[in-house]
Amino acid sequence: MTHKYEAVVVGGGAAGLSAALVLGRARRRTLVVDAGEPRNAPAAHLQGYLTRDGVPPAEFLALGREEVARYGVELVRDRAVDVTRIGSGEFRVTLASGRTADARRLVLATGLADELPTVPGVAERFGRDVLHCPYCHGWEVRDEAFGVLASTAMGVHQALMVSQWSKDVTLFLHEVAEEELSRDDRRRLAAAGVAVVPGEVAALVVEEDRLTGVRLTDGSAHARSVLFVAPRAVPRNDLFERLGAETRETPFGTYPVVDETGLTSVPGVWAAGNAAGFAEQVVNAASAGYRAAATLNGELLFADLDAVPRRD
Repeated sequence: MTHKYEAVVVGGGAAGLSAALVLGRARRRTLVVDAGEPRNAPAAHLQGYLTRDGVPPAEFLALGREEVARYGVELVRDRAVDVTRIGSGEFRVTLASGRTADARRLVLATGLADELPTVPGVAERFGRDVLHCPYCHGWEVRDEAFGVLASTAMGVHQALMVSQWSKDVTLFLHEVAEEELSRDDRRRLAAAGVAVVPGEVAALVVEEDRLTGVRLTDGSAHARSVLFVAPRAVPRNDLFERLGAETRETPFGTYPVVDETGLTSVPGVWAAGNAAGFAEQVVNAASAGYRAAATLNGELLFADLDAVPRRD
């Protein structure tokens, strides 16, 4: 059986739930399809969200689901595996369970996945003492002994950024050759007091469930209590591709081209949160979901008004 909705939101993170909240309050029949794979699941807390600073991500999402459900929004734990256009410009979303849902408009808040460096210990400790974002975690580990694992020359930028939270920073070049560092790179690293260690990292040193160091392939070990890494962003953009949305290449993956409201090149389809870009924090994602939903609601309203026959 195919169920009909005014809007289907794919993705139940901050962006998707924020969009659903606005749509529910606007009295729109709305479905949220959530595969249950939030990007920030490894983190113990989310930071930088006014009034929600320090809240565990799972608790934040649970509160969001409770809020949207109060306005009649339907939430289903499932995965959207296909989306196609059907008659009158609407869309049919097919779920992994076999269920289908027709929608007049779509908000795709499918986010992205972080592909971590393949150094032993990194994946196991990610979100604990292996971190990626100083704005998310810098305050909590301030003044500790930082390491930065460089997978590309962008590791220099990360090392310079984290030096604002600690003056004990070591950049492990790992997969970056020394000659790849520019003169400006070297000058800035020296000015920030960042030590530079060439050579490939073999593994992390963990003692009593705590990161204590970084070991290189030459056998040398360097004491560190925090390691910053730069995951490779893998956008979950299959549904955009199926709809033929225009995309753009960035250093952090391929994302749909959107306007200031999140509207893609496909009429009736919005992208929100990390589905539209790499650097959206939780608070930004929530804002993007709100903006997309408000625009979507207004578009539906005027489409319906314009469809009313004139009474001359």
